[in-house]
Amino acid sequence: MKHYQIQDQTLAALIEQPFKLEKEIQSIFENNLMLLTGLELVKSEFTIKNNRIDTLAFDPESLAFVIIEYKRERNYSVVDQGFTYLNLMLEYQANFVIAYNEYLNKNLKLKDIDWSQSRILFVSPHFTDFQKQSTNFKDIGIELWEVERFENGILSINKIKKSKESPSLKQLQSIQSPIIQNITQNIVQYDEDYHLANRSDDIKELYEQFRDSILNLAPDIEMNIRKNYIAFKCKNSNLLYVHFFKDFIRFDISEQRRKLIDDPRNFFKDVVDGNYFAVKVKDSENIEYILSLIKQTLK
Repeated sequence: MKHYQIQDQTLAALIEQPFKLEKEIQSIFENNLMLLTGLELVKSEFTIKNNRIDTLAFDPESLAFVIIEYKRERNYSVVDQGFTYLNLMLEYQANFVIAYNEYLNKNLKLKDIDWSQSRILFVSPHFTDFQKQSTNFKDIGIELWEVERFENGILSINKIKKSKESPSLKQLQSIQSPIIQNITQNIVQYDEDYHLANRSDDIKELYEQFRDSILNLAPDIEMNIRKNYIAFKCKNSNLLYVHFFKDFIRFDISEQRRKLIDDPRNFFKDVVDGNYFAVKVKDSENIEYILSLIKQTLK
């Protein structure tokens, strides 16, 4: 991807300033981890069973641990290292919880963690086509993030998205090693298919209509899919949470965002757990009004 800067209606190509050390990439991410990834920093250079993890992080939204590895070169296998570290996490769960409590002075319990959402992030200036293809499985907890640095302190970060038609690792069950089998049995990459399974065609169509309309409200809105909901995210903050039921879809917004909207018809009125306001939707009759309310939260 080429990057340019507009100078008097003329494009000037940005000059890349390559990272000389992996530590430079690590320092940028760890100092801005919540802003860049939405993750909490647990420990830099975390060692477990003679394996050194560059960054141990925690996702407060999914209640899962995340390992981050930084690479400056391309000649390494993201799959081998990724599976090894994910298997290590599943095998020594208690060690990760102890580390979290020790370094963050918290009292997290083993049962509080959703191990099915464990994942590993590889951060590098470039990934090969083979690396991208080898991680393009819907149920693999490995993410690739490309980071480039340019003159004038400009940083470009691109999370590589998996294709919608990406296959499942379970289709390769016959050739999987014990490590891969352990991961496919315990780690789940939740997607739209997971939430729409066994839903009626009417519910699926209703969701897709709202989804496409919400994504068109602003260019920087993206989906944030978790185990219990699908969220729509903008500027590192969830705007809206979608929950699925047999005969309806429920949209939740936080109390803080509820204060931002003018809702004369009092649609968002059902309080969820005391912190969220919700509206139940069974058809598209009020789609334009609901979209206008969601758009107000973009302020």
